Amino acid sequence: MSKVAILQVGPYPAWDEGPLGEKFTLHRYFEASDTAAFLKAHGSDIRGIATRGELGANKAMIEALPKLEIISVYGVGFDAVDLATARERGIRVTNTPDVLTKDVADLGVAMMLAQARGMTGAETWVRGGDWASRGLYPLKSRVHEKRAGVLGLGRIGFEVAKRLAGFDMDIAYSDVEPKTYAPDWTFIADPVTLAQHSDFLFVTLAASAATRHIVGKQVIDALGPDGMLINISRASNIDEQALLDALENGRLGSAALDVFEGEPKINPRFLELDNVLLQPHHASGTVETRKAMGKLVYDNLVAHFEGRDLLTPVL
Repeated sequence: MSKVAILQVGPYPAWDEGPLGEKFTLHRYFEASDTAAFLKAHGSDIRGIATRGELGANKAMIEALPKLEIISVYGVGFDAVDLATARERGIRVTNTPDVLTKDVADLGVAMMLAQARGMTGAETWVRGGDWASRGLYPLKSRVHEKRAGVLGLGRIGFEVAKRLAGFDMDIAYSDVEPKTYAPDWTFIADPVTLAQHSDFLFVTLAASAATRHIVGKQVIDALGPDGMLINISRASNIDEQALLDALENGRLGSAALDVFEGEPKINPRFLELDNVLLQPHHASGTVETRKAMGKLVYDNLVAHFEGRDLLTPVL
């Protein structure tokens, strides 16, 4: 019996590609020099897509696959998938929530600490000989007992806030409504007001058309010249031009970012700034979590084609 054909949109680690290749026929879209021709040649056979959160599956790709039944996303974010087209076609969509939640929260808090305490600059101070020649490193800001705002108290936001509680921080959050599972934290509905209340503002929202640029000039100015913005969600949740302007002219104190528009080719203006910590979209980047994510992509595909319930359906 022939294997089901799957379009593999981006590369995966060998431990994930191995099982996928054994179970399915993989068409490696990311290796094609002419992707349109590749889809035309193989599109009529493909019944599933295995993709990554930042790569997704757009309308043109979906429409090029007449037999498509399922899109399995490696990642929690599915904003790069054209859900409207998938819904119209009756195509199932899955993602990989929960398994990456705590790693993403860990990195967000680590980014806050590293930026607040100047850790990357301090290491350069030691390695470059400045400690020996110039003396002590310039003083930085404490984290404990400061005010933290969490924009989006879903799975990841909740885990971030739990960790911040360990630093005795005053924690507030914004969401569509107050959460019963957060009785000890302050609900502030308006993101601008939340930013005004915060020394550190974490962006942990799922991305959608409604949240695009929700962190714009007003929120950034409310956070202010002593505030820090930490983004471990999606780049689209922040107006990047407004952020760069504020970082350059001192209207925002600092930022720590794991996601960017057009990544990995980020805006070169970021590279000229010493008040932003830059990370390569690796919040879920641990061996343990990436293995769990890959297994969930595989398990959802297998469940669908064996007629069983999906493990983590989006649609």
